[in-house]
Formats: sequence, C-alpha cells, structure tokens
Amino acid sequence: MSDANRLKVGVIGVGALGRHHARLYAQSSNAEVVGIFDVQKESAEKVGAEFGLTVFDSWQELASKCDALSVAVPATYHASTVLPLLEMGKHVLVEKPINCDVNGAKEMVAAAEKNNVVLGVGHTERFNPAMDYLASMNVKPQFIEIHRLAPYPPSRPGLHPRGTEVSVILDLMIHDIDLVLALANSEVESFDVSGAAVLSPGEDIASVRIRFANGCCANVTASRISATPMRKVRVFGKDICCSMDFGSPTGCITSVKDGALVRENVEFAAKNALAEELEDFIRAVKASKECGKVVPTKVSGAQGLAALELAVAFEEAARKNNQKAGF
Repeated sequence: MSDANRLKVGVIGVGALGRHHARLYAQSSNAEVVGIFDVQKESAEKVGAEFGLTVFDSWQELASKCDALSVAVPATYHASTVLPLLEMGKHVLVEKPINCDVNGAKEMVAAAEKNNVVLGVGHTERFNPAMDYLASMNVKPQFIEIHRLAPYPPSRPGLHPRGTEVSVILDLMIHDIDLVLALANSEVESFDVSGAAVLSPGEDIASVRIRFANGCCANVTASRISATPMRKVRVFGKDICCSMDFGSPTGCITSVKDGALVRENVEFAAKNALAEELEDFIRAVKASKECGKVVPTKVSGAQGLAALELAVAFEEAARKNNQKAGF
C-alpha cells in the first residue's frame, strides 16, 4: 500500500500494553507510525530504538502530525489524555477501561460525537477467536458463566503494581462485563455483588450475578490474586452448552441430538487479537474519513461507557456491602 493510503498513527503511553500497540502498528501495511510519546522518556527511547520509531518530546507535537492515536496510559489519566486529542479532531483508540470514572467517560463520548471522530475502546477479548466462534453459534443464552483469574502483578520500583490503580472490577472484570453485555444483548434488571480488597486499596477479587430483562442470568468472577490463571466462558442455551477457553483458545460444544448428548471439541486458528483490534480501528477511521461520518469500531466509546457504568455500580455495591459488614 502506498504511503498516501496509510493512516498516520501515534501511540501515547508505551508501557506494557502501549509497547505492543507501537510494535503492531509498525508491522501493519495499513498504518504509518509517526511516532510515540511517554512521560517516561527513557522507556519511550527504548521502545523507539527497538522498533525504529521516532520519539516525541510532547504529546501535542506528536498528535499534530497524526490522524489517529492509541492511548495506553494508566486508566486514571484516560480522560485527561484523550479529551484534548478529541478536541483536536483526532481519532482515538483508548485502552480499557474507557476511563476510571463515569463522568469523564461521558465527556469523552460527547467530545467524540461533537468533533465527528472515532472513539474506540480496547476491549481486546471481543477479537478473541473464541468470542468469534460464540458469535457465530448465534445461541440465545439462558445462562452465562465467566471466570477470569490472574496472579497478582509484580511490583515496580517507585510505582504501584500494574493495573492496581483501579479495582479488579475495572482492571479485569471489565472485559467480561463487555462480553456479557454483548452476549446477553438485553438491559440489566438487577445484580448482586461481593468483593474484597486483599493486597490493594481496591477490590482484588469480585463475584457478580447479573439478571437481564430477557431472562438471561450471568455469573462473573474476577481475581488478580490467583495462583493459576484462567479465562473461561460458558454459555448455556436451549439444548446446547458452549464452553470456551479464551486463554488457549479452545472450546467444547455439548448439544442434544436425537435425545443423546454429543460433545465436540473445537480449536481455532491462531490470531493476534490486539493486532485485529488495531486493524479494526484503522478500518473505522479510514471509512469515517471517506464518508464524512463516524463509522464505529467493534467496541465503540458508547459501549465502553456502558461497561464502565455497570462496573462502577458493581464497585459501589461491593463497598457498601463491605461497610455494612464492618470490613
């Protein structure tokens, strides 16, 4: 593809996740990486040297030369980083969660709409091949069960462990809140939640039961203090159970045929979910520029906001329950 047809992109924040945004953009035939920026200049220079990318001294200078940017800074800085970019008329893909508070996220969605630009949110699990398979099965879910377990993140000199600036609900469960909302495709009627802050100021483990208006129920558990990682989703419908391991990714379909249970193991072609997410963002931006109106990414700002609103409601309920119990 000629340089004229490649989207000019930049990355703000090149830590654990942003580094991969920069790497994958550099490998894409649809993108031209203008450069990267990070407040930790030494980190940016290491990433720049590794992938042959220009390091900018200010995000403003970088943004002025780009059509679109990925933002992968800590969640507590999402709104303050993204809002100025949207006001500049830049298309933005921000890592999940869209923000750490609802008001800031609402401002981001409103700013994107006002400036007629794409705002995508990095819920990468939507691009997992196991999720692709679930969507293709077109099961009307009656019950959904999700477990997402991870070890506690390692310490970092002078910094909090990665992700612990927010609770496990905003750090990990937010992925599954987004998946459940997509799978159930119904309004939330009620929920019950419990959680505990063990090693961090916010919850490190949480469990939620969600009831939807269409009758579907979902149990979602997330932990970042588990010895063994797990990313498993089970969807139960009429005469069928889809059990997916998002970490492998592999799955098993159990169905009823001629009155007997039939089990079929399924495997998926390997793919890089983050690379597909970035290509989806590039596609949406290019399409938006061509038609003059916003073409959304697979996970839009509005969808990211919906997941955040529910996540924050879960946090508030968990803390209210803990206060009542004297924890």
